[in-house]
Amino acid sequence: MKTAQEAAADHDARRRIPRTDAVLADPRLVAAGRRLGRDVVKAAVVAAQGLARRGEIAPDAVADAAVAGLPERAASLRPVINATGVVLHTNLGRAALSDAAVEAVRAASGTTDVELDLATGRRARRGRGALDALARAVPAAEAVHVVNNGAAALVLAATALARDREIVVSRGELVEIGDGFRLPDLLASTGARLREVGTTNRTTPRDYAAAVGPDTGFVLKVHPSNFVVTGFTAAVPVSELATLGPPVVVDIGSGLLAPDRLIPDEPDAATALSAGAALVTASGDKLLGGPQAGLLLGRTEVVETLRRHPLARALRVDKLTLAALEATLTGPATPTAVALHARPEDLRARAEAVAARLRAAGVAADVVPSESVVGGGGAPGTVLPSSAVALPAAVAEPLRTSPTPVVGRVEGGRLLLDLRAVPPSADDALAAAVLDVAPTCLAGRAD
Repeated sequence: MKTAQEAAADHDARRRIPRTDAVLADPRLVAAGRRLGRDVVKAAVVAAQGLARRGEIAPDAVADAAVAGLPERAASLRPVINATGVVLHTNLGRAALSDAAVEAVRAASGTTDVELDLATGRRARRGRGALDALARAVPAAEAVHVVNNGAAALVLAATALARDREIVVSRGELVEIGDGFRLPDLLASTGARLREVGTTNRTTPRDYAAAVGPDTGFVLKVHPSNFVVTGFTAAVPVSELATLGPPVVVDIGSGLLAPDRLIPDEPDAATALSAGAALVTASGDKLLGGPQAGLLLGRTEVVETLRRHPLARALRVDKLTLAALEATLTGPATPTAVALHARPEDLRARAEAVAARLRAAGVAADVVPSESVVGGGGAPGTVLPSSAVALPAAVAEPLRTSPTPVVGRVEGGRLLLDLRAVPPSADDALAAAVLDVAPTCLAGRAD
């Protein structure tokens, strides 16, 4: 129990806690208010005053504590170094934007000519720059359109072309696309009826031909992007489906616009269209390496039908997406492309350099072979040889929750930091993050 003298001292200390308005007048907090907003800054001040009232800090340290308690950004999303070995990691936001795309987003963040022709002063086609760039990237497409994600592209197609009609699709392609969302449910929600043909592992041209009729809205071919069926299998190519009569819609999923020798089995938009597809749907934030978007490429009459459908307005993309998409299509190689095509020997050299720096500081670090994957539903079964820095597993959680979060994978009792998806420019930041947490979390460990 406190003495009367101690209680009086505590009361006096609390009386010396500066008022909120006085703390908010600190130049550092005034500047933070312009960057983060007054409410965020005020909350940090109130929290610091609470520390002072509990005697955890001195009253004259309130302003310093408030500054220290401010978030770096107004939004809660934090940049993360992706050392998982999964290039397009859905939980980490899939494709990282290129510097060109980031600059385009910054330029488009204010008022722009998104729907205005500055030369005439009249309304112009929305996102014409991005649409023109997409059309140039896939010459086989007569027309293109963009919506807000890949699932939206397929929903728009099903609604506009097959509402109250049938969609003929192989049973082996009725996939679950993540987080419990299933393709059959998605399509059925549009008012279309599914006509399933074939079996899980084998579907033949005869199966499709027997199902096609006057009530067929379109024939759908879906790339089973997150799994591989091997063994006794059969599938029908787009070129054969295109002879059946109804339009063929091909959902290639991962957004590969043209063939890539690194992933030869991955379907691409140009090949599908050349084979006779009336419409191709894909995502923009996967192998294309751009922002989240749904790409629709195909015949003019089909794309125009979708573009003029009332639902298209609800699914349209904003100016920031249009800007990032255009810069992705016209700018330099994306971080996704750079990561996918990184040479194994270069990854090994980078891993050796990082590990050497860590060992020089007393952290046990080895370099081990690693296997990377594309991720994001792209190129299932494709393994990309890589290299990783191996650390004690105890580092995983502190590193993941550090000021510079680094996410790797724990495998065989070790934390592996695979460098394939880490930009070379981030190697120093990765090493520094490990050095910040390793002394504390490894203290007293024999390994």
